[in-house]
Amino acid sequence: MEFTGQKLSKRTSRRTFCYGALNGAVGLAASKYLSATADPGTNIGLDLAKFERPGVLAAAQEYLGEKPLTLTASSSPRSAGGKHDYFSEADYWWPDPKDPNGAYIQRDGMSNPDNFVGHRHALIRLGVQVPALTAAWTLTRNRRYANHAAEHLRAWFLDPATMMNPNLKYAQAIHGRTTGRGTGIIDTIHLVEVVRSIPFLAESKTLSPAEVDGLKKWIAEYLEWLTTSKNGQDERDAKNNHGTWWVTQVAAFARFTDNENLMDYARDRFKTVLVPQQIAADGGLPEELRRTKPYNYCLFNLTGLTTICQTLSNGKESLFSFELPDGRGYRKTIAWMFPYIANKSSWPYKPDVEYFQYWPIRQPSILFAGLALSSSEYVKVWQTLPSEPKVEEIVRNNPIRRPLLWTNMQA
Repeated sequence: MEFTGQKLSKRTSRRTFCYGALNGAVGLAASKYLSATADPGTNIGLDLAKFERPGVLAAAQEYLGEKPLTLTASSSPRSAGGKHDYFSEADYWWPDPKDPNGAYIQRDGMSNPDNFVGHRHALIRLGVQVPALTAAWTLTRNRRYANHAAEHLRAWFLDPATMMNPNLKYAQAIHGRTTGRGTGIIDTIHLVEVVRSIPFLAESKTLSPAEVDGLKKWIAEYLEWLTTSKNGQDERDAKNNHGTWWVTQVAAFARFTDNENLMDYARDRFKTVLVPQQIAADGGLPEELRRTKPYNYCLFNLTGLTTICQTLSNGKESLFSFELPDGRGYRKTIAWMFPYIANKSSWPYKPDVEYFQYWPIRQPSILFAGLALSSSEYVKVWQTLPSEPKVEEIVRNNPIRRPLLWTNMQA
């Protein structure tokens, strides 16, 4: 199933293709939104709501005191875009010691601390706070949490004075080389769980039907750019975690906007591109193992693959259980990585050049795998892992945090 973004199916126009069912029912009931993500392993003895409650409420209580902050609050003279255009700079590119005023050069795995990060920090902040506030609403039905989450969404996507334009034309620019790259699309992985939160907020009536329509419109427009622009297609064709997270985003945004065509496309790409091209015979992830932070990148890619499975599996098909004829699939890659999550000292490859000491953490991917594959061992290990530390690099690479928004285990 090929999608180049240049030619659409004869059965649908580009507008219909990307706007899906915007003219249908307003909002998605959260219970319906979760129904396609059944948890066949819910009898593994975990009270998820009880387990998550202390951390969720502590975080949400802190965030109640923080006002929305969008990209219009900061800017960089190096951006080729305007006030409402997201801008970031490539992490691993530095001034050339031989030519300080010339084009930057790459130092893989080493983040340049002098890069502009204002917009990225604001976007990550959104991705941290809205899901936590929404999860707190699901636990308590206290409208303060839902109301505050909705304020963030209005600021980012609805208010003309502060909203972001629905594209990443100027993301991960490189001084002297490019004003923006497809690689920058990785920055909006932090919107995946924000979008996951919206149906809960719609159900709470915190967002009006018109506001939900406005949010769907913004996401649909971004989804069109993501799937039809050159930057988007470049990122789609990446052979490593970038290609995975492109599919993750398309799946999440297509599901929210009821775009069945793109959901089918993402499901097919998982089976025909990601699994055969990224997963080795033993379940390993060779494209991530060749990086300077192999442990981090293996976890990061695994989180993307897991989120695709959690988003697109339904009563007819579980991507968690999908396998190629040679046995490669999600089940094999999580089984390959799991021993190194349970006991990092057994990791047989080179250590990461930075931040190795902070991994692993309690990422929902292991929980989702345990529930979907009925593995109590996965779930038990997940419960023993530390929570996310307040370390920028770890937060940036951990965009999925609130399993209550992804399972049928809120109560």
